[in-house]
Amino acid sequence: MKRLIWMAAGLALVGLGALFLTAPKQIDPAKLAGLEPDLMRGEQVFLAGGCASCHATPDATRETRLELAGGQAFVSDFGTFYAPNISSDTLVGIGSWTAFDLANALLHGSSPSKKHYFPVFPYTAYTHVDLQDVVSLFGYLQTLPAMATPSREHDVSFPFNIRASLGGWKLLFSNSDWVLPQAETPEIERGRYLVEGLTHCAECHTPRNFLGGLDKTKWLAGAPNPTGRGTVPNITPVALNWSDADVLAYFKTGFKPDFDTVGGLMAEVVENLAQLPDADLTAIVAYLRAIPSVESEKK
Repeated sequence: MKRLIWMAAGLALVGLGALFLTAPKQIDPAKLAGLEPDLMRGEQVFLAGGCASCHATPDATRETRLELAGGQAFVSDFGTFYAPNISSDTLVGIGSWTAFDLANALLHGSSPSKKHYFPVFPYTAYTHVDLQDVVSLFGYLQTLPAMATPSREHDVSFPFNIRASLGGWKLLFSNSDWVLPQAETPEIERGRYLVEGLTHCAECHTPRNFLGGLDKTKWLAGAPNPTGRGTVPNITPVALNWSDADVLAYFKTGFKPDFDTVGGLMAEVVENLAQLPDADLTAIVAYLRAIPSVESEKK
């Protein structure tokens, strides 16, 4: 009997330890002390992060892209996810949030009610975002229109709809380590911050394993298109054979060297990139030249 009691106690301790390790995390609120929003910087973070690309309504026009009522569908092997309302509405948006709440969402994928967000929200990349950028983004978001459209529930079946299990997923696939551990110049360092963090390029350009985690051994080496049509290209040095000037022109105009134009989801990315400073675009190019080459998988 004593042995059974000790075994039960041990299992209980293991269970409590697992709950502790997989519970939604939060930042230390003291780290936000003294940080004031810079709205111009917040707008740049908003553009680099592609916030409107996901959170504008599916029928948004150029004039309504800042009405962040959500509703766009993202189909995956695990179900269909719908972008939530992140407008300044205090009831159905994030108007009642604080910068602390936004920091927890971006850096840890944790909601104000201490629940895990699904990783269709790219917090595995946003974990790199600087807290001054978070505070500035929060200030900028609060200036945008309040939209009263409720967020749509995700269509995700069992067992993938169990949010508690995402704590284990985060232990496996979410950390703040850089894929490119050494940035040899300030320009490459800035490019790393943008590519691995804010612009979350790997979310589309890197293949995933069967659990939906990024396969970082094939970083930016191309992946199946999330729309189910074709593939997202390899953008490591072995495959990105455009000149630096060609890549920069593509970021600014959407035109490829062969005069074809950008299409699909990348058109949204280019629309955002084109509004960033030239220094950021050249930093992205410098980073893409600095990462290891990875051959595309043979079909």
